[in-house]
Amino acid sequence: MRYDLVIFDNDGVLVDSEPLSNRLLAAYLTELGHPTSYEDSIRDYMGSAMHRVHDLVLERTGERLPADFDDVFHTRVFAAFERELKPVTGVVDVLAALSADDVPFCVASSGSHERIRVGHRTTGLDQWFDDERIFSSQDVGRGKPAPDLFLYAAERMGVAPDRCLVIEDSPLGVQAAVAAGMEVYGFTAMTPAAKLTGASRLFAGMGELADLLS
Repeated sequence: MRYDLVIFDNDGVLVDSEPLSNRLLAAYLTELGHPTSYEDSIRDYMGSAMHRVHDLVLERTGERLPADFDDVFHTRVFAAFERELKPVTGVVDVLAALSADDVPFCVASSGSHERIRVGHRTTGLDQWFDDERIFSSQDVGRGKPAPDLFLYAAERMGVAPDRCLVIEDSPLGVQAAVAAGMEVYGFTAMTPAAKLTGASRLFAGMGELADLLS
């Protein structure tokens, strides 16, 4: 194994949450008078922290989203998670293989700690990630595409950035990993390969990732 730490993004990489959350985000923004399609949401917000939603709406319209926007949105998302969320196909096998080989891994997500934990508890992935291996944009001042979150995760895990491999599925996440000086593999299940510029390897399924890591 060429790496001392594998850092996973969460949404779309560990849990199959991107279709759910982006559908709900598009609907809620449209409800508030900011017409947004599912495709718009994927393009503009996938892989980002919630502050990006506020920032882009303000920049484009001059209007601020309601003060309770995040709370309302997360209530809707968590309800959908309870009904529909599943782990990404094949990711449990990847985590089991890394664990068997004693390769450390963690998660570094733009989502809140609550969102990460709800998703993991619902899908059973909580058995693989204790509190010491969960990092959120809430832990740092800037979310992706800034490198802060990945650098923070590496520091807390005691691994130099150039010994880390990041698994990402969003352009913002790939940018953040590259800026952090880490190698990154791009997951193309939802994102066209051409948009994951900077990733050193691309894979379309977790079986392929398992091969790349072996």
